[in-house]
Amino acid sequence: MANYQYEVISQDGKTIKGTQEAENPEVVRAQLKAKGYIVTNVSEQSALNKEIKIGFEKKPSPRDLGVFCRQFVAMSRAGVSILECLSLLREQTENPALAKAIREVQVEVEKGETLANGLSKHPNIFSDLMITTVNAGEQSGSLETSLERMAEQYEKSAKTAALVKKAMIYPAVIAIVAVVVVIVMLVVVIPSYTDMFADMGTELPGITKAVVAMSDFIMDYWYILFPAVIAAVIAIKFYLKTPGGKVLKSTISLKFPAAKNLVVKSACSQLARTLSTLLAAGVSLVDAVDIVGQTMQNTHFKNALKDAKEEVIKGVPLSVPLADCGLFPPMMYHMIHIGEEAGNTEEMLTKLADYYDEEVEMAVQSLMAAMEPMIIMVLAVVVGGLIAAVMAPMLTMYQAMDSL
Repeated sequence: MANYQYEVISQDGKTIKGTQEAENPEVVRAQLKAKGYIVTNVSEQSALNKEIKIGFEKKPSPRDLGVFCRQFVAMSRAGVSILECLSLLREQTENPALAKAIREVQVEVEKGETLANGLSKHPNIFSDLMITTVNAGEQSGSLETSLERMAEQYEKSAKTAALVKKAMIYPAVIAIVAVVVVIVMLVVVIPSYTDMFADMGTELPGITKAVVAMSDFIMDYWYILFPAVIAAVIAIKFYLKTPGGKVLKSTISLKFPAAKNLVVKSACSQLARTLSTLLAAGVSLVDAVDIVGQTMQNTHFKNALKDAKEEVIKGVPLSVPLADCGLFPPMMYHMIHIGEEAGNTEEMLTKLADYYDEEVEMAVQSLMAAMEPMIIMVLAVVVGGLIAAVMAPMLTMYQAMDSL
C-alpha cells in the first residue's frame, strides 16, 4: 500500500487537503466520493512532495488547548456541527502540531468515530484528562459543559505556569549576569594584574593566589572545561528524567520551605480542579483519582494518589488516604471529608481549587521575596571576593611603602 495526497472540495465549497493510505488512487477517489466530496486531485507521495515531519514541533501549551475548548463550546452552542467546529478550529489554530491533530481528528469523526476516540489517537497532543472528560460528556449528552470545564482547567493551568515562569525570570537573569561577571573578571581583569603581582616581590594573600590559580586554569584548559560543563548539564537533565532522578527532584523540592510551600499548594490546586472537572463530567471517583495521579508532576504526590486509588476501590473515603499520606495540608482533606459527608464533593473541590489558586499566587510572591535578597547576597559575596583578591596585594604593597 502507498500514501496518496488528495485535494477535495466539501459540500460547503471549502478546499480540503490531506493524505490517505490505499492500494491505488482509484480506492482513494471512491472513498472520498462516498463521503460527498468533489475530488480534484489524487497523487502518490514521492520524496519531493511528501510532507516533511519536523521532530521538534512545538507541543501545544495549556493556553492553546484552553482556546481550542473555549472556541469549540462557543461554536457548538451557536448550532455549528462537530465537523464544522473542527474544520474552523483547524484553520484558526496557530500551533502546527495542534492543527495537524485537529485535521486527523476531523477525518476520524467523518468515518463515524466519536470525538473522544479521535482525540485518543493523539496522546501527545490531548491528555488523558481531556479524552476522558470528552468521552464522559458525549455519553451523558453534556459535551459542551465538559469542554467548558476543560477550558477553565487549561486556563487555570496556563495562569499558574505563567506565574511560576515570571517568578523565575529575575533569578535566571541575575544568575546569568553573575556568571558573565565572574568569567570576565577571571579571563580579562585578573590576567592583566598577574604581571603586576609578580613584580611586587611580596608574598600574595591566600585569596589572591586562589583567584589567580582559578584564572590560569580557565585560560589554560578552557577547551576542556567548556565541553565538560555542557556535558554535565546534559547528563543532569537526562538523569532528572529517569525514575531515580524524578524521585530526587521531587524530594529536594519538598525539603526547602519556600519551594515546598509552592509545590504543595500547586499540587492541591491541581488535584482539586482536575478532580472536580472529572466528577462534573460523570467520571467515576476511582478513574478520576487515577487520572489526577497521572497528571501530577511531583513523584511523591503521584504515588500518594496511586495508593489513594487502591483505598477508594476498597470503599475507603478519599479524604482518609489523603490525610494518611502526610503530604496534603489539613484543610485539603478536612474540606473533602465535609463534602463527602454532605454529598457535594464536586462543589467542595471547586471551592478548594479557587482557594488554592489564590494561595499559589501568594506562594509565588513569597518565593520571589525570599529569593531576591539571597541572590543579591550570593552575588555580593562572589564579586566582593574577586575585588578583594585584586585589592589585597595592593594594600599590602602600600603598607610596605609606608613602613619605609
